[in-house]
Amino acid sequence: MVFWRKKKNATEQEVQDAEDKVLHPDGEPEIEPPVEYDADISEDLKHEIEPTENEIIDDLGDGIPVPDKRTADVMLSDAEVEKDDADEGGWLSRLSGGLSKSSTKLTKGLGDVFTKKKLDADAVEALEDALIAADLGPQTATYLAQEISKDRFDKDVDEHEIKTALAEKISNVLAPVAQELDVSPVESGGPRVILVCGVNGVGKTTTIGKLAYDMHYNKGKKIVMAAGDTFRAAALEQLQIWADRVGCPLVKKDLGADAAALAYEAYAKAKEEGADILLIDTAGRLHNKTNLMDELEKIIRVLKKHDETIPHSTLLVLDSTTGQNAHSQLESFKEIANVTGLIVTKLDGSAKGGVVVSLADRFKLPIHAIGVGEDIEDLQPFHPDAFAKSLVGLE
Repeated sequence: MVFWRKKKNATEQEVQDAEDKVLHPDGEPEIEPPVEYDADISEDLKHEIEPTENEIIDDLGDGIPVPDKRTADVMLSDAEVEKDDADEGGWLSRLSGGLSKSSTKLTKGLGDVFTKKKLDADAVEALEDALIAADLGPQTATYLAQEISKDRFDKDVDEHEIKTALAEKISNVLAPVAQELDVSPVESGGPRVILVCGVNGVGKTTTIGKLAYDMHYNKGKKIVMAAGDTFRAAALEQLQIWADRVGCPLVKKDLGADAAALAYEAYAKAKEEGADILLIDTAGRLHNKTNLMDELEKIIRVLKKHDETIPHSTLLVLDSTTGQNAHSQLESFKEIANVTGLIVTKLDGSAKGGVVVSLADRFKLPIHAIGVGEDIEDLQPFHPDAFAKSLVGLE
């Protein structure tokens, strides 16, 4: 065995040399750094490389949701939510459908717990486990289980009674954070600046488009958008589509431009245009990447050169499919950007809708809206009663 190892070590370099010759044969040219230049190309080829805006929209198809230019009554009160659902396809129906994965996971857990009638210590512990499994988090799950057991411990209960009680307790947790996003004029004059941030892939750009649509068509606000995600060509194109459909100016720069400088110029442009709202998109950044978070801090610092109160709102968009990881994202962004409110997206594609409850319970930050689908109507103001009932599977 010792002899075999020595032989292998002796031939290892020879094997490596043979592989190098295959990958890099004699006479192969040296690799040179790329040189940027303006190529002299024909108009036909240029058209293929740089399609028109309409062609980009056609190619995107249904992949990116865009609104029609129409007025939509999508801002509903709690009472109107119930009335709206009387019509097939109302908001509550869409919410229940969107939360179906989460409610199925939770109700299965509740069904397993309450096959017996008495709410004893074992049933309370099992209820807590079911809530944790539904991504409500240990702290919130313990609180809710204890609250439900206060008046019912050692009494006969059924699954419907527990669901009803659970919906009520969850609604009580959510009610204080269900706050509509402030779009009122600012005292210092100039536009109200709303900065939108979050990690990669949470749906920031789509969310900004939907917010702009709602603010313009339902609240009558004049909007300017800023394409601060200067690292992704797709983000610039997507935001341009939304700006065109909403009918508002978009401030943008070339790919790779300084995002802080763009934000600074966007404020000046919005003020010049007499805009009510400036919505600033930012590049998706991992919350644990220091250099990227420093860049977000720079955007905020540069904006304050216009006015120390800017940004007036900083929204963090969270993807519900990340579950409890949303907590660590929020903690990191709060340190850098002073997050003032949340928007939770992709609840229709997740079995982790319970994370909304744990976020509300732990951080007490306003939740302005939730997304339960791709359509324009599927980003809605947060209604705690409707959400709680849908989460526990109450029709």
